[in-house]
Amino acid sequence: MQQRQQINVEVGPVEAEGIYSNLALIVHSPQEFVIDFARITPGNPKTKVYARIIMTPAHAKMLQNALEENVKKFESTFGAIKVPGGDEKN
Repeated sequence: MQQRQQINVEVGPVEAEGIYSNLALIVHSPQEFVIDFARITPGNPKTKVYARIIMTPAHAKMLQNALEENVKKFESTFGAIKVPGGDEKN
């Protein structure tokens, strides 16, 4: 059984401010996933990419699992997240 290693993550002041994104564009190849984070505003057809994350397919799968786990925790505390135009069950 593999033992978990404690990782000390440092967040710099610029990164701590964060980047707001309401649009993620995802492309992939057999070797990598590329996720571009952008934001769109009403009435403006143009946007730009504010951050690009490149990861292996295995890391993309781990990110998917971590997001699913955290969405479940969020919803158990705050209730179901409603997605406009989405499935009524989710």
